[in-house]
Amino acid sequence: MNNFLIYSYYRFVNVRNKKEIKIKIENFIKGKKLRGTILLANEGINGSISGQKKDLDKLLRFIKNTLNIRKVSLKINEVSFLPFNRLKVRLKKEIVSLGKGEILPDRKSINYINPSEWNSFLEQEELALIDLRNIYEIKIGKFKNALDPKTNSFRDFPKKIEEMNLNKNHKIGIYCTGGIRCEKASKYLSIKGYKNIYQLEGGVLNYLDFIKNNKLKSKWNGECFVFDNRVSVDSNLKPGKYLQCHGCRSPISANETKSKTYIKGVSCKYCYNKRTEEQKKRSMNRQQQIYAAENKNITHPFKKITSDNF
Repeated sequence: MNNFLIYSYYRFVNVRNKKEIKIKIENFIKGKKLRGTILLANEGINGSISGQKKDLDKLLRFIKNTLNIRKVSLKINEVSFLPFNRLKVRLKKEIVSLGKGEILPDRKSINYINPSEWNSFLEQEELALIDLRNIYEIKIGKFKNALDPKTNSFRDFPKKIEEMNLNKNHKIGIYCTGGIRCEKASKYLSIKGYKNIYQLEGGVLNYLDFIKNNKLKSKWNGECFVFDNRVSVDSNLKPGKYLQCHGCRSPISANETKSKTYIKGVSCKYCYNKRTEEQKKRSMNRQQQIYAAENKNITHPFKKITSDNF
């Protein structure tokens, strides 16, 4: 039985005193057995936190009260271990970085496609379907016929969408992991004159959850990359088959770990020739410290936390 949950949430809202709020949240979570990251910016909050339900519910209530909001976009997943190494509250310029200044999405003007309607939506002719995720995410799973903008980060999207040279009157569907990138991309595309933008509400994770609970045929192919130590989830939202290179964060298969370029905690075939010797050296030192701590059976920041050692 799973003992832990992940609460992934975001809300675009004007935050005027983010430094004070950061301190308040840090004081509230001090001493609690929670792991994950909370991002605060003038445009809102974005968090992904794991722990036990009672602590997560208390934190979410505190955040809503502190920001004076009633709702957040929330997704909840069960996990058998805490998939984050630390607990961090960080101040950012944006809660999802597009790099185009202040772009505050307006939910009332967004065309959402509910997961229940997504399969039929994909069957439309002359639909340009765009995957807003990065290259390393798309390579392990996507919707059939989705266009890949070839981004290494979301900040690449404005340039890449111009290079795609799409008709601005064309019907465009967009999707991402949890919905937050779509919120900002939809607003940005609207500003740039695109007329018919539709987004998958709640992202791929929300779609997979709906398909699983309703026992429907999925149009998703492969696994979905997630930004925690699970690396990926399968169609049932269970931890997938991929590992992760801690040198470049790319998902890698078990077979790829047999490559001579793979060094645990240091590099893989995707980054071996891109990382400097100094970067590799620092990563190797970190990995050696992990090995030493594990051999002595002592706690370290990267120790996997399960119900047995919680």
